[in-house]
Amino acid sequence: MTITTLTSREFNQHASEAKKAAKRGPVFITDRGRPAHVLLNIEDYRSLSGARMTLAEALAQTGVPDFDFEPPRVDGLVRPADLS
Repeated sequence: MTITTLTSREFNQHASEAKKAAKRGPVFITDRGRPAHVLLNIEDYRSLSGARMTLAEALAQTGVPDFDFEPPRVDGLVRPADLS
């Protein structure tokens, strides 16, 4: 993992290079010499945030033959059948 640091000005002038750098690791963007923002690729963001893929996102994928989808468990919506 490579960490890249850019000033706000460099980021504004070279956004496409910043996106390429984010594929290799986080890109720290500074404002007046202090870290202000971090640019991550979506996979890194999802792993850090614990976000799960939605069914719509999974179905919208192109060029992916198989994928794992674990829907969140929903409790309390199913009632036992009344057989009386």
